[in-house]
Amino acid sequence: MFQGFSDQTIDFLWGVRFNNNREWMNEHKQEYRQVLLQPMTELAGEVHGQMADRYPDARLQLHVSRIYRDARRLHGRGPLKENLWFSLFGNREIRTHRPEFFFELTPEGYSFGLGVWSARAEDMQRFRASVLADPAPLTALAERFAGQELFRLEGDEYVRSMGQVSDLLRPWFQKKNFCLFCQRKYDRLVTSPALVGQLVEGFCSLMPYYDYFNSI
Repeated sequence: MFQGFSDQTIDFLWGVRFNNNREWMNEHKQEYRQVLLQPMTELAGEVHGQMADRYPDARLQLHVSRIYRDARRLHGRGPLKENLWFSLFGNREIRTHRPEFFFELTPEGYSFGLGVWSARAEDMQRFRASVLADPAPLTALAERFAGQELFRLEGDEYVRSMGQVSDLLRPWFQKKNFCLFCQRKYDRLVTSPALVGQLVEGFCSLMPYYDYFNSI
């Protein structure tokens, strides 16, 4: 059962940042398992279980990230990731360009929300075409999003105009990818079992956006 992360969790992540090598990791493997991997796995399992119960038709799958980077994609970086996360998604075969719920820890803090980071150009073209054909569904979602304060909209944008839409829809319409996320410094919530409920509540509030982007 998830009891919360600890000061040791944060210390470990900072340790990775300043000691990003396999020798250091070999000396701290047990610490990694105890203060980071185990609580993250427990948190992920409980959140996944509750979301699966609430949305059985979504058939959400769970992935917990690894601390080691892919050796083929180091690009001059150290072998260890400075962050650890879990994600919930609907279809493993196409997850790279579909919406995912996520929770992430970094040395500075934590974040959670809904992301579509690797959207394909054809998917975004289809998204814009659907908005131009019928702006009502996204307008309703954008109005709802504007009325809340927990999450913010982020993502890469096209410089040139991609079409004529309302001011409300333009921040969505111009995106190359999406992230609806909450980012926080470390606080008491992250050390508490109550984090499970906060994540489930947040993910549930984003389910209409998950369904919308997943349908495109």
